[in-house]
Amino acid sequence: MKEGTKQEIRTQIIFIICFIAVWQIVYQMQAFPEIMFPSATEILRSFVEGFKDDSLLEYTLYSMSLIVRGLAIGIVLAFIFSSIAVVSKIFYAIYNLIVSICDLLPGVALLPLAILWFGIGEGTIIFIVVHSILWPMSRSIMDGFKSISSIYIESGRNIGLKGLSLVMGVYLPAAFTSVLSGMRVGWARAWRGLLSVEMIFGTTGSGAGIGWYIFMKRTNFDIAGVFATLIVIIIIGIIIEYGVFRIIERNTVKKWGMVR
Repeated sequence: MKEGTKQEIRTQIIFIICFIAVWQIVYQMQAFPEIMFPSATEILRSFVEGFKDDSLLEYTLYSMSLIVRGLAIGIVLAFIFSSIAVVSKIFYAIYNLIVSICDLLPGVALLPLAILWFGIGEGTIIFIVVHSILWPMSRSIMDGFKSISSIYIESGRNIGLKGLSLVMGVYLPAAFTSVLSGMRVGWARAWRGLLSVEMIFGTTGSGAGIGWYIFMKRTNFDIAGVFATLIVIIIIGIIIEYGVFRIIERNTVKKWGMVR
């Protein structure tokens, strides 16, 4: 591990420790009612009990299964549509308009229609996840493709690449920084959309997710449990960032010298 990375990790750990210490000091000062501002130890206790007694792991795994399926569909569609757009000016004009319109629509606003179309079940949640990632990722991919130097494109054509082979051999590697950025933005929006939908209509025929768990804790005025669940959400985000995106980045664009 590089010294810069070690320093970054040390700084982040120190920040977390200081944050917890300040939180506990504020609690001890009773600046807020205890029901609104539980202690750090109480939140930790709720965190442990959630996995031990309240099936928090099952709720989390169910949400992750939905987000993985939705992300897989959204990423594939974004690649397909963006690839067609780069080789067809007519399709680009149409799809660019669709992206501009749909990217402005929050997933929650489409929830009533999604329920009518797919019912209260997994289909609705996956639809919202796909909607959340498809448009921002498509925008990032198309913008990345447009920023590629014409020299690279002409070089690819000169060696016989065209259509899909040109996209995979030239466009995708040259614009992979934008692709990765689109995946990051899409993942974050999809994750928020998933949790929002789960908190609104709760369970499906196959189970319930972490958003429903938060809703139950809030309904029961278990604020420590709500904060404990938020910690789970944060941990998942950190795992995805450092365990997925940073690894992909280190083995692609950083290795290729495209970013520092």
